[in-house]
Amino acid sequence: MQTNILFIHGFNSSPLSHKAELTRQYFQQYYPSINFICPQLATSPKAAILQLESIIEDATPLGTHDGPKATQWLLIGSSLGGYFASYLANTYQLAVVLINPAIKPYELLEDYIGEQKNPYTGITYQVTTEHMHDLKMIEQSAPNIDEQQKNNYLVMVQTGDEVLDYQQAVEKYQHCRLIIEQGGDHSFVGFETKLPIIADFLQL
Repeated sequence: MQTNILFIHGFNSSPLSHKAELTRQYFQQYYPSINFICPQLATSPKAAILQLESIIEDATPLGTHDGPKATQWLLIGSSLGGYFASYLANTYQLAVVLINPAIKPYELLEDYIGEQKNPYTGITYQVTTEHMHDLKMIEQSAPNIDEQQKNNYLVMVQTGDEVLDYQQAVEKYQHCRLIIEQGGDHSFVGFETKLPIIADFLQL
Protein backbone atom coordinates (compact mmCIF):
# COMPACT_ATOMS: atom_id res chain seq x y z
CA MET A 1 0.00 0.00 0.00
CA GLN A 2 1.27 3.46 -0.92
CA THR A 3 1.07 5.95 1.95
CA ASN A 4 0.71 9.61 0.99
CA ILE A 5 0.97 12.56 3.35
CA LEU A 6 -0.83 15.66 2.14
CA PHE A 7 0.51 18.79 3.86
CA ILE A 8 -1.81 21.79 3.48
CA HIS A 9 -0.21 25.18 4.05
CA GLY A 10 -1.90 28.27 5.41
CA PHE A 11 -3.07 31.63 4.11
CA ASN A 12 -0.47 33.50 2.03
CA SER A 13 1.94 30.60 2.53
CA SER A 14 3.52 27.98 0.29
CA PRO A 15 5.27 24.58 0.11
CA LEU A 16 8.45 26.54 0.93
CA SER A 17 7.18 27.54 4.36
CA HIS A 18 9.33 26.58 7.34
CA LYS A 19 6.90 23.95 8.69
CA ALA A 20 6.34 22.39 5.28
CA GLU A 21 10.09 22.13 4.65
CA LEU A 22 10.77 20.68 8.12
CA THR A 23 8.03 18.10 7.61
CA ARG A 24 9.23 17.18 4.13
CA GLN A 25 12.81 16.72 5.35
CA TYR A 26 11.74 14.65 8.36
CA PHE A 27 9.65 12.18 6.38
CA GLN A 28 12.22 11.92 3.60
CA GLN A 29 14.85 11.03 6.19
CA TYR A 30 12.92 8.65 8.42
CA TYR A 31 10.10 7.37 6.17
CA PRO A 32 11.51 7.50 2.63
CA SER A 33 8.81 5.18 1.26
CA ILE A 34 6.10 7.72 2.09
CA ASN A 35 5.01 10.09 -0.65
CA PHE A 36 5.00 13.66 0.72
CA ILE A 37 2.78 16.08 -1.17
CA CYS A 38 2.49 19.80 -0.48
CA PRO A 39 0.90 21.73 -3.36
CA GLN A 40 0.85 25.48 -3.83
CA LEU A 41 -2.81 26.15 -3.10
CA ALA A 42 -5.11 28.13 -5.35
CA THR A 43 -5.90 31.57 -3.96
CA SER A 44 -9.67 31.05 -3.64
CA PRO A 45 -11.11 28.61 -1.08
CA LYS A 46 -13.39 26.90 -3.59
CA ALA A 47 -10.56 26.33 -6.06
CA ALA A 48 -8.24 25.17 -3.28
CA ILE A 49 -10.73 22.54 -2.08
CA LEU A 50 -11.30 21.29 -5.64
CA GLN A 51 -7.53 21.12 -6.08
CA LEU A 52 -7.06 19.09 -2.89
CA GLU A 53 -9.96 16.76 -3.65
CA SER A 54 -8.53 16.12 -7.10
CA ILE A 55 -5.13 15.24 -5.63
CA ILE A 56 -6.74 12.63 -3.36
CA GLU A 57 -9.21 11.23 -5.87
CA ASP A 58 -6.89 11.16 -8.88
CA ALA A 59 -4.28 9.16 -6.97
CA THR A 60 -6.77 6.64 -5.57
CA PRO A 61 -7.60 3.87 -8.07
CA LEU A 62 -11.27 3.44 -8.88
CA GLY A 63 -12.99 0.67 -6.99
CA THR A 64 -10.55 0.59 -4.07
CA HIS A 65 -13.37 1.53 -1.71
CA ASP A 66 -14.85 -1.93 -2.36
CA GLY A 67 -11.72 -3.77 -1.27
CA PRO A 68 -8.33 -3.19 0.36
CA LYS A 69 -7.20 0.36 -0.23
CA ALA A 70 -4.21 0.66 -2.53
CA THR A 71 -3.54 4.21 -1.34
CA GLN A 72 -3.57 5.54 2.21
CA TRP A 73 -3.94 9.29 2.69
CA LEU A 74 -2.87 11.14 5.83
CA LEU A 75 -3.37 14.87 6.35
CA ILE A 76 -1.40 17.65 8.04
CA GLY A 77 -2.85 21.17 7.96
CA SER A 78 -1.51 24.44 9.30
CA SER A 79 -3.65 27.50 10.09
CA LEU A 80 -6.11 27.95 7.18
CA GLY A 81 -4.72 24.67 5.86
CA GLY A 82 -5.99 23.10 9.07
CA TYR A 83 -9.49 24.30 8.25
CA PHE A 84 -9.23 22.73 4.80
CA ALA A 85 -7.73 19.56 6.28
CA SER A 86 -10.64 19.20 8.69
CA TYR A 87 -13.06 19.31 5.77
CA LEU A 88 -11.08 16.66 3.88
CA ALA A 89 -10.68 14.46 6.98
CA ASN A 90 -14.44 14.34 7.44
CA THR A 91 -15.19 13.95 3.74
CA TYR A 92 -12.83 11.01 3.25
CA GLN A 93 -12.59 9.72 6.86
CA LEU A 94 -8.84 10.33 7.14
CA ALA A 95 -6.43 10.80 10.04
CA VAL A 96 -5.37 14.43 10.37
CA VAL A 97 -2.94 16.60 12.32
CA LEU A 98 -3.95 20.25 12.79
CA ILE A 99 -1.30 22.84 13.71
CA ASN A 100 -2.61 26.13 15.15
CA PRO A 101 -5.74 25.59 13.00
CA ALA A 102 -8.08 28.35 11.88
CA ILE A 103 -11.55 27.71 13.33
CA LYS A 104 -13.55 30.61 11.86
CA PRO A 105 -11.45 31.92 8.96
CA TYR A 106 -14.51 33.50 7.36
CA GLU A 107 -14.45 35.98 10.27
CA LEU A 108 -10.69 36.40 10.54
CA LEU A 109 -10.07 36.98 6.84
CA GLU A 110 -12.69 39.70 6.53
CA ASP A 111 -9.87 42.05 7.51
CA TYR A 112 -7.91 40.86 4.46
CA ILE A 113 -10.57 41.49 1.82
CA GLY A 114 -8.97 43.29 -1.09
CA GLU A 115 -5.61 42.89 -2.81
CA GLN A 116 -3.10 40.47 -1.30
CA LYS A 117 0.39 39.45 -2.32
CA ASN A 118 1.80 36.05 -1.42
CA PRO A 119 5.29 36.71 0.01
CA TYR A 120 6.56 33.33 -1.20
CA THR A 121 5.26 33.34 -4.77
CA GLY A 122 4.97 37.07 -5.42
CA ILE A 123 1.50 36.46 -6.87
CA THR A 124 -0.99 39.29 -6.38
CA TYR A 125 -4.64 38.29 -6.03
CA GLN A 126 -7.96 39.43 -4.58
CA VAL A 127 -9.64 38.22 -1.41
CA THR A 128 -13.40 38.72 -1.78
CA THR A 129 -16.56 38.54 0.30
CA GLU A 130 -17.52 35.52 -1.80
CA HIS A 131 -14.45 33.76 -0.43
CA MET A 132 -15.84 34.26 3.10
CA HIS A 133 -19.10 32.60 2.00
CA ASP A 134 -17.19 29.71 0.44
CA LEU A 135 -15.23 29.19 3.66
CA LYS A 136 -18.43 29.17 5.71
CA MET A 137 -19.93 26.54 3.38
CA ILE A 138 -17.23 23.98 4.19
CA GLU A 139 -17.28 24.50 7.97
CA GLN A 140 -17.31 21.21 9.87
CA SER A 141 -19.10 20.52 13.13
CA ALA A 142 -17.03 19.65 16.19
CA PRO A 143 -16.23 15.95 16.65
CA ASN A 144 -18.12 14.89 19.76
CA ILE A 145 -17.34 12.29 22.35
CA ASP A 146 -19.64 9.67 20.81
CA GLU A 147 -18.14 9.82 17.32
CA GLN A 148 -15.33 7.58 16.11
CA GLN A 149 -14.37 10.62 14.04
CA LYS A 150 -12.72 12.26 17.08
CA ASN A 151 -9.97 9.62 17.06
CA ASN A 152 -8.87 10.86 13.63
CA TYR A 153 -7.62 14.15 15.07
CA LEU A 154 -4.40 15.33 16.66
CA VAL A 155 -4.62 19.07 17.34
CA MET A 156 -1.56 21.11 18.31
CA VAL A 157 -1.81 24.70 19.54
CA GLN A 158 0.39 27.25 21.27
CA THR A 159 -1.15 29.77 23.62
CA GLY A 160 1.06 32.58 22.30
CA ASP A 161 -0.50 32.41 18.83
CA GLU A 162 -0.76 36.07 17.81
CA VAL A 163 -2.98 35.41 14.78
CA LEU A 164 -5.61 32.97 16.03
CA ASP A 165 -7.38 32.46 19.35
CA TYR A 166 -6.03 29.07 20.41
CA GLN A 167 -8.99 28.63 22.79
CA GLN A 168 -11.35 28.29 19.82
CA ALA A 169 -9.42 25.21 18.68
CA VAL A 170 -9.28 23.79 22.22
CA GLU A 171 -13.05 24.19 22.57
CA LYS A 172 -13.93 22.72 19.17
CA TYR A 173 -11.58 19.75 19.45
CA GLN A 174 -11.93 19.15 23.19
CA HIS A 175 -12.81 15.48 22.67
CA CYS A 176 -9.82 14.86 20.38
CA ARG A 177 -6.16 14.39 21.21
CA LEU A 178 -4.83 17.84 22.08
CA ILE A 179 -1.33 19.21 22.58
CA ILE A 180 -1.48 22.64 24.23
CA GLU A 181 1.85 24.39 24.70
CA GLN A 182 2.30 27.56 26.69
CA GLY A 183 3.85 30.48 24.82
CA GLY A 184 5.08 30.08 21.28
CA ASP A 185 3.42 31.83 18.35
CA HIS A 186 1.44 31.20 15.17
CA SER A 187 4.42 29.56 13.47
CA PHE A 188 4.43 26.91 16.25
CA VAL A 189 7.82 27.37 17.86
CA GLY A 190 9.79 24.12 18.13
CA PHE A 191 7.61 22.38 15.57
CA GLU A 192 10.44 20.05 14.57
CA THR A 193 10.34 18.43 18.03
CA LYS A 194 6.73 17.38 17.42
CA LEU A 195 7.38 15.52 14.17
CA PRO A 196 8.06 12.15 15.91
CA ILE A 197 4.77 12.60 17.82
CA ILE A 198 2.99 13.30 14.53
CA ALA A 199 4.52 10.20 12.94
CA ASP A 200 3.44 8.12 15.92
CA PHE A 201 -0.12 9.47 15.80
CA LEU A 202 -0.33 8.67 12.09
CA GLN A 203 0.80 5.13 12.95
CA LEU A 204 3.78 5.13 10.62
